Amino acid sequence: MSEQGQYLYAIVAINEEKSFGPIGIGNQNSEVYSVCYRDIGAVISDSPIFHYPVTRENTIAHQKVMEEVMKQYPMLPVRFGTIGEGIHLIMEKVLKARYEELRDSLNYMRDKVELGLKAIWPDVKPIFQEIAEKNKDIGQLKQRLLQKRGGSQRDQVRLGEMVKEALDARKVHEEQAILRSFHGLWVEQKISAPFGDQIVTNTAFLVEKDKEGAFDRAVEDVTAMYDGNMKFKYVGPVPPCNFVEIVVKW
Repeated sequence: MSEQGQYLYAIVAINEEKSFGPIGIGNQNSEVYSVCYRDIGAVISDSPIFHYPVTRENTIAHQKVMEEVMKQYPMLPVRFGTIGEGIHLIMEKVLKARYEELRDSLNYMRDKVELGLKAIWPDVKPIFQEIAEKNKDIGQLKQRLLQKRGGSQRDQVRLGEMVKEALDARKVHEEQAILRSFHGLWVEQKISAPFGDQIVTNTAFLVEKDKEGAFDRAVEDVTAMYDGNMKFKYVGPVPPCNFVEIVVKW
């Protein structure tokens, strides 16, 4: 086994060898460059044959290379930590062996970007209060528990389950209302499971570049519509990792 290999970041639509600068993963400041087969290429940097741990430093380095590449070329992200044992192996096993698949994927991703939107309740307490006021069964059980100074454990568990069900239903309703604001502006969307009580939606969108401005305006409109009752975190363009990930098996 060779002790030196090449770390893979992305597959790009490129027909020339190009340097992207000394921005490689790790502490070596390795040069990031492309190797090509016909009209596609692999973006790589020289690296020891090494298992890169999923640390913040390593994932940011991987992300930054992809972000630099996507400024100039259509690209397909490669799974974090992929290392080939020699340029010849990368050329034969990836670029040549999977040429048609990679070319077709690059053509599909051409002129598209990933945008991300997260909607968060700044303060969930008013939501819980509203649920208790509007849901008769929850309100009555809550009042009964207060009168009994806590009540039975069974009733406490039941109240918690009822509140969670009502909160989840409220989230679905709000999420659907938010996502309707972007109807017709995306090619694909991926909704991630919300984590915690405050996150209403965490959605990634694959958007054609010529609709990015309209998408920006839609975010502004939905933000204004909620008038501070919902906080929105909008990111992008970013590498389309939610929609494509090249997995290499040597």
